[in-house]
Amino acid sequence: MDTENLPPSRKGREFEIRALGLRDFAGLRRDDERLNPFELANYAKLLVASFEQIEPFLSEETKSHLLGDGSDKWSGGACSQALQDGRKLIVLNPTHNKNRQNATLMEEICHVFLGHKPSRLAIENVDKHGRPIARDYREDDEEAAYSIGAAALVPFSSLRRFVEQGKTSREIARHFSVSRELVEYRMKVSRLWETYKVSVVSG
Repeated sequence: MDTENLPPSRKGREFEIRALGLRDFAGLRRDDERLNPFELANYAKLLVASFEQIEPFLSEETKSHLLGDGSDKWSGGACSQALQDGRKLIVLNPTHNKNRQNATLMEEICHVFLGHKPSRLAIENVDKHGRPIARDYREDDEEAAYSIGAAALVPFSSLRRFVEQGKTSREIARHFSVSRELVEYRMKVSRLWETYKVSVVSG
């Protein structure tokens, strides 16, 4: 493994190596290729259903809450029981844009590939980012799934190159079809934030 193209921290390198494995599994060859989580979901035995498909099973009150006042309180949900064909049903928040849905789905995919097992349904819980979670994973599992998913979407080597080229976080986010916040998170955990601030100012 070429450590030159890995983040400087031990945990960052561990997450990056797993993320690169997922990108390789997805058939990506270049570090700047865009990863499509919706295609990868098939390999994780996840069935991504549209909100419209589950609407008939929800009460009007529930639908109104999920799409109205509560729309910013959830990103996605997974059915705890597998379907008859072994797949797990995933529903993403339809009020979120595609970039945010990509990150949510990638996190769910990582839980599967990492073999994480939710212990119980617990929609009242929040993770360390302050986001409500539908299932009670261990905190370490949550961190790993989110971090590896983010690294798979925005690899360190291409992120560093784009930063050195003076590209903004918004431009990088557009390239990878993710949110600007996710790109800046990757910069900070990969210790590229100071370099980025200098490049933006000088640019």
